This record gives sequence, structure tokens and C-alpha cells, in this order.
Amino acid sequence: MSKLYDGAAEHYVRGRRDYPATLGETIRDALGLDGTGRLLDVGCGPGKLTTLLAPYFAAAVGVDADPGMIAVAAASNPEITWVRRNAEELPAGLGTFRCVTFAQSFHWMDQDRVAERVRPMIEPGGHWVHVAAQTHRGHIGDVPWDRIQELVHTHVGDTHLPGASRSGEEDVMLAAGYRGPERISLPWGESVTRSVDEVVSAVFSLSWAAPHLFADGLPAFERDLRALLGPGPFTEEMYEMEVVIWSP
Repeated sequence: MSKLYDGAAEHYVRGRRDYPATLGETIRDALGLDGTGRLLDVGCGPGKLTTLLAPYFAAAVGVDADPGMIAVAAASNPEITWVRRNAEELPAGLGTFRCVTFAQSFHWMDQDRVAERVRPMIEPGGHWVHVAAQTHRGHIGDVPWDRIQELVHTHVGDTHLPGASRSGEEDVMLAAGYRGPERISLPWGESVTRSVDEVVSAVFSLSWAAPHLFADGLPAFERDLRALLGPGPFTEEMYEMEVVIWSP
């Protein structure tokens, strides 16, 4: 899946909301984090969750298959160790960790294989944490997401890929020998107002609208997208988030 987000890394930074501080605080409190141990963030993208959680650990490592994502992450936070690697290649000599996180990423992976390979990487008393969130859009607002999807389809056809809506994580985790889960729901806590440029980047941050899919037609699509959106700004109510905690 290393080609999935080709050209999307910078758009991911501009177009997707940063995780709120309350998410990090919730994970800290739930796991009793105290600045010790190591964090591994798998499918880290440009490192937004990694960076949020890193202060609660002695060291942090972010892993992603996309070279652009790793480059952007390394430029933004050089104190964290960033590794270009497919999740299926773990443990890859990275050692053991107090916490291993997956945010908006596990559904793209060979889940059975990754769950099996990550389990011995979690130290005794440690945890696997899955963060379910929508950072590119809200559930109520004035961004015309249905019409945007139709426009993408007009330009490049159906670009949804297997794994985009994969479910069954709980069955995978139980079969791999994990205990749990503990589920914590929390509101985002704010409505978000964004410019047209930020919404355009949010679109290009998506697997089904990543820049590489349009090839030479990218300028024409962006022109049509901006015509559809108008001048903005746009306000949305963000989805609530869920933290799902497993123990090996």
C-alpha cells in the first residue's frame, strides 16, 4: 500500500485537523502514562498522533510505508524516530514498546498478520491502542462531500480500494490472543471553520482522491473542485472519536 497516498503527504498536513489535546490526555490517563517506556505508532502518516503522544513516553517511533509521509514527519519533528516500513514487515528489529498505536490505518493492512507480528513487540503490561477518528471532515456542515465524491468519479471513476471500509477488527484481535477491548468515546469538542484551500487539501488527502490518481488531469480536477466549492469558508461539526484499548 506504499503507493496509496502518493502525493498526499503535504495535503494531509494542511487538510486534516490535528488531533485535539483531549485525545492525548485521554490515552495518557487510561494507560497511566508517566513519561517512561516507548511508543510505536504504526501507519503514522505525517506523524500527527505520534507527535501528540510522544511527550508521554521516553521515546517514540513512527512507522509508515509511504516515503512522502515519512519525509514530512521527519521534517516536522526530528526528535522522533521515523521508519519507512510496511506494517506487515514488523517487528523489523525495532524492539519492544509500552504502547503501540494505530490511527485510521489498521483497515489498510493485512490485519491478521500485523496483529500477530505486533503482539510480541508489546512489553508486559503494555497495550495496543486503536484510534478511530475522522480528521478530514465533519458529520454536519456545509462542505458538499457527496458532490465532491461524484466529481472525483467523473474524473477518474471509482477509486475506492479494498480495505477502505474493512471491519472485523475485534474478531482479528481476539483470534490473535489479545484481551479486551476497553472502549472510550469522546467528543471532538469543537466545530471547525476552514478555508477553501484547506478543504481542497482535505480532498487530496483521501485515498480515493490522492493526487496520483488524476495523473495529467490533476489541474483540471482541482479547477472543477474549486468551482464546485466556491469561495468558502466552511464550517463543520467534527465526529466524535473512539479509543479502543487491547492488552496482549
